[in-house]
Amino acid sequence: MAKLYSLMMIMAFLGGFGLTACTGNEADTSSLDLTPGPVATQVETPAEFAGMTNPFSADSMAASEGKTIYQTNCASCHGESARGDGPAATSLDPKPPDLAEKVSTLTDGYLYWRISEGGMMEPFHSAMPAWKTILSEEQIWQLVTYLQELGG
Repeated sequence: MAKLYSLMMIMAFLGGFGLTACTGNEADTSSLDLTPGPVATQVETPAEFAGMTNPFSADSMAASEGKTIYQTNCASCHGESARGDGPAATSLDPKPPDLAEKVSTLTDGYLYWRISEGGMMEPFHSAMPAWKTILSEEQIWQLVTYLQELGG
């Protein structure tokens, strides 16, 4: 478990040095970005993610699994309560956002996209790794379910 945590931290910090590409011309503009700060800007969800719906919406067992995934992989940066105040957050630029506050304004597809693809692309330029190679589709949806429960 410690090795996985160490690997994830290394990936997060090294990931800040590269950029990944996202595609998609058609977009869902109902989502807000997850950059920190008082003013959120509109960010388009790529078409391949825009129509996605959470298959585990309001499923308490999925949310419980998502919480475990969150605590293992996300809390070091986003904090125990998803407020962007994890121990690693102090060394990150940009700082992780307050997910608990913003998640209720974000679509299922947007959340899946951001977790799956990470934050190393325009306009985010964050150290958040792309989780699609680490977490399964089911685990990403469980994580989305947990985050949505937090945002209540």
